[in-house]
Amino acid sequence: MISWERQINLKSAHELELMREAGRINAETLAAVKAAIAPGVTTLELNEVAEAVQRKYGVYSPFKNYPGPYPYPASICTSINEELVHGIPNKRKLREGDIISVDCGTVYEGFVGDSAFSAGVGEISSTAQKLMEITRQALEIATKLMVAGNRVGDIGFAIQNHAESHGFHVTRTYTGHGVGREMHEGPQVPNYGKPGQGLVLREGMTIAIEPMLLAGTPFTRVKRDEWTVCSKDNSLTAHFENTIAVTSDGPLVLTAL
Repeated sequence: MISWERQINLKSAHELELMREAGRINAETLAAVKAAIAPGVTTLELNEVAEAVQRKYGVYSPFKNYPGPYPYPASICTSINEELVHGIPNKRKLREGDIISVDCGTVYEGFVGDSAFSAGVGEISSTAQKLMEITRQALEIATKLMVAGNRVGDIGFAIQNHAESHGFHVTRTYTGHGVGREMHEGPQVPNYGKPGQGLVLREGMTIAIEPMLLAGTPFTRVKRDEWTVCSKDNSLTAHFENTIAVTSDGPLVLTAL
């Protein structure tokens, strides 16, 4: 289990520059993976695409060998349909109508960039399209609130309110988190909350905001592989994520191209 009893590390301007480069490489990696998504492609092949980009820059993913029930074996997470997060790339082939969430991390000069997207494989259902769009919108709404003086509860409430107002659910188990020299730093940022409550955001904080929405239930289960998290009722899920800095000029998305 992740311990959140750790110091929140405020980043200097120079450290933000390093995180911006980590984030840019991470975004380029995800863009290459997204371009490779098609029916018949395996998730293991998507992992190979990601690793090829990272080798080009001489960087690596903090996901690989991340401690857990056993060391995580890949550089990205590939979660399909009912799989919410932490899906392990394997020989499974993507099929027309699937939706896939891809999560990736990059370490550059000791700093981490962490982001994720969801995408359809060929033609997808209207429900799947709506779920992905509302999840993406929730990230946009939350990003605008990443301003000094706002609170963690403001972020969580905004995500929860947007999801539930469109008939979807947010996970209560998995959260956003601080990012920096470690992939998981403080603070923990749930996808639910109450306005005006929780930790106050300060300049220099760098946080991975990651709405994780489920179509049918807020409850999850973990597959036999001990990593892959699914919706408990096998309903569709979606996941978008960016690493965002709180600055004097407002929110700065560090994981944009």
